[in-house]
Amino acid sequence: MKKFIAIILLSFSIVFAQEKPLSQAEYVKLLYAANTAAKRQDLTETVRKRGISFVVTEGLRGLTKSKSANDVDLVRTLDESNRRRENPTTNVLPSAKEATVALEQTRQNTLQAVEEMPDFVAKQLISRGIGYAGTNTFRPQDQLVVAVSFSTEKGEQYKVLTVKGVAVDSKQADNYSGLDGATTGGEFVEDLARIFRSDSKTEFTLVDTGMLRGRKTIMFDYRILIENSKNDGVGLKGERSSSVPIGRKGRIFIDRELNRVLRIEFQATDIPTTYEIKKFESSTDYDWAEIGGEKYLLPLQSDARFTASWGRELVQSKNLIRFKNYQKFGSEVKILDDDVIIDEEVEKPTKP
Repeated sequence: MKKFIAIILLSFSIVFAQEKPLSQAEYVKLLYAANTAAKRQDLTETVRKRGISFVVTEGLRGLTKSKSANDVDLVRTLDESNRRRENPTTNVLPSAKEATVALEQTRQNTLQAVEEMPDFVAKQLISRGIGYAGTNTFRPQDQLVVAVSFSTEKGEQYKVLTVKGVAVDSKQADNYSGLDGATTGGEFVEDLARIFRSDSKTEFTLVDTGMLRGRKTIMFDYRILIENSKNDGVGLKGERSSSVPIGRKGRIFIDRELNRVLRIEFQATDIPTTYEIKKFESSTDYDWAEIGGEKYLLPLQSDARFTASWGRELVQSKNLIRFKNYQKFGSEVKILDDDVIIDEEVEKPTKP
């Protein structure tokens, strides 16, 4: 018997106040004054609520990135406001009732899909890089080909096939999580299920509408408090092996017609300030893949980034993961000539 799951909805609409939209001069003045994370968050909310009356040029977008320490949420909100300014009719948010129905149906569809997920194998092509935090420039570290198997009995299991194009021995193959450098897991089932489980008590806020891979979407911000985020954490490996629990906040992109999650973005919250890992954020795109003649919504690509202190420097690692060759459980995962990782991202969400 399925349990009823309550979803906390904080807000169903963005209320545009009676104040006039921000002028470019007003926005730039506020941008220069936003020299702390709290002030940048206030500016983001101001842009979201009031909108803008000016065209967002590449120069202004670049200025926003440089003056906000590349605050992704501010840049995205600025772009959303610009699209709403250009086409206010097609970018109207759904009503409170429509948003409630869409979110609840998505919850039901997601948890049902998790229960009905077939046992399968797939291949991960992982490109890993490292660089100084805030530069968005990464020196290639290595490339991995990893076989992933999922079964309802054992969950997700990983086996390393190659490192830098060279096949590995059986001991190294069974030690994916123990490899030097950053590794991640949970993209197939756990990340989706966590958002909609009852014990997560997830809080949702309606944000915007958009397009993703030709599908109309509704975007919701979400938050899972650390006390409700069970068995979730980040950690260090090797001699300094340790881990800390985390909460989560982020954004989901829901297909408006099918009520399925097409993209998850998230940031870890509540990491202790004294811990070596300072930040963890990722995004995962989902698309339809065929297994045994049936189609299932499964990961297409994931981009995970860890920021950590290294002496007096802050360094950031980037794992770009592509998922391919979904097959029935028990199938052999083979290395192919086209297992080449191109460090470019899949299509980003846009406006209709």
